[in-house]
Formats: sequence, structure tokens, C-alpha cells
Amino acid sequence: MNEQLLNQAYVVTLSCPDRPGIVHAVAGALLVAGCNITDSQQYGSPSTGNFFMRVEVTTAAPKSELRAALEPVAEAFSMQWSLDTVGDKVRTLVMCSTSAHCLNDLLFQQRSGTLPIEIPAIVSNHQDLAGLAEFYGIPFHYIPVTRDTKVQAEDKLRALIAEHDIQLTVLARYMQILSDELCTDLTGKAINIHHSFLPSFKGARPYHQAHARGVKLIGATAHYVTAALDEGPIIEQEVIRVDHARTAEQFVQMGRDVEGRTLVQAVQWHAEHRVLLDGNRTVVFN
Repeated sequence: MNEQLLNQAYVVTLSCPDRPGIVHAVAGALLVAGCNITDSQQYGSPSTGNFFMRVEVTTAAPKSELRAALEPVAEAFSMQWSLDTVGDKVRTLVMCSTSAHCLNDLLFQQRSGTLPIEIPAIVSNHQDLAGLAEFYGIPFHYIPVTRDTKVQAEDKLRALIAEHDIQLTVLARYMQILSDELCTDLTGKAINIHHSFLPSFKGARPYHQAHARGVKLIGATAHYVTAALDEGPIIEQEVIRVDHARTAEQFVQMGRDVEGRTLVQAVQWHAEHRVLLDGNRTVVFN
């Protein structure tokens, strides 16, 4: 057998109503396809009654045979599922405004090989970060947004997503609210970083809101984008301590590193197919 095929790795992710026999059926289908299971994680949600599973396998069988073996099981258990090749880079469009730190973290980690993503385009409603995009050799698309041009701007964004076969959109401190229609189209395929520990301090200027309340912890939240502002399913969060002597501007400065780390981690888990949606929550196999 071809040694490369023997070492070909795939990841299967699935969710369905929980009931007996799911793991047995999935494992049996994988055995039929000649798979060796190298990692398996599962979770049954007591609150929603849904079952979630992520399985990594190696096999000499082509992807089409593996899919054919799993399709009857998926149908029998009413599964939402996907089959992906381990190591394939997720085509990602990054959106930003004027803050560079989150964009720079994504670009650096992608170039260094830490993030399994490919970034064919950067979109911004300002021109401030064009030089950063040029440094990394990635096309920069300036799409200004006003109340009167929002529809046209989103049409241009949709065209870019289609042109570049984008699988994931990342809002790296993109300071514009997407329309409800676009949010719906990007369900489970768009990640935003919010500079507070949600659900506290939603909306604009969250560090200043936090400072006014005298908090002792500030943080960042990476979540999927939904039409409800800052209400999307949370993927990752991180916090740092602050005290009464810090100004609101110091909160902002201290929060930048946290924002970048949190967003990079969420993108990595998504790109590695470790995040599954459970209503307004996520199951993260890490």
C-alpha cells in the first residue's frame, strides 16, 4: 500500500440527538473503511439532549470510501456531520478597522505555521492597516462603510467571500456591525473578538464601562457572530487582574495581549474542527 495513504489522517465531527448505539455505529463504520482511531472525544449534553463527537483516524482508504461508510450511520441517527482532512488549511478572510494587534497576531501565527489557516484577503473599513497587510504579502481590500453604503459594502464582502472560497471570516477588532442577513449567512463561520469578559460590558467602549464599575478583572471573549450583538456562542475567554490604580486607558493597553491570544486560540480550535454548536453554546474538544 502507498505509505502516504496509510498515514492519511481525517477528522470526523458530528452532532445528533443522544441515544444508545451512536459510538458503536460510528466505530463500526470506521472499521469497515479500514480506519485506525487515533483520538476520540464525545459529550452528551444533559440540558439539550444532544450528542457530540470528534474522531481522528488514519486510513489507506480514499476519502470517498470513508464518506460512503459513514453516510448510512449519519442518516440513521439524524446527524449533522463533517469529514475533513487533517492539516488542510481553512481559507480565512480577516476583517479589521484601525487596531492592529489582533490582525498582527493572526498574521504572525499563520506565517509561523501555528494556525492551520490560509488568509487570501484582508478587508477593512479604514486604510490604516494596509501597510501591515503589505508586509505579510496579503491583498488588502478597503471597503468603506457608511449608513448609506452599508448594503453595497456587504455586497462587496460577499463577492470576496465567494471569489476566494472563504470558509471562515474573522472580525479582528472590526468596528462595524454586520447586518442580520449577513450574520445569518455566516452562522458558525464567523468569529468575533470582543474586548470584555462577556456577558459583562457588551457594546461600545467596554474597558471604560469596566473601569467605571471598578472591576478587578478584565478580559476578552471570542465568539461566533450572530445577529444579536455580542450574544453569539462563546468559543474562548481569558481574563487578567487589574486594580483601582489603573486608568481606563491602561485597561485598554493591558487588554490587547489578551484579545490577541484569545482570538488566535478560538481560530485555531475552529480550524482544527474542535468546536461544535449546541444552540447558543459551544462544545469545544481541546
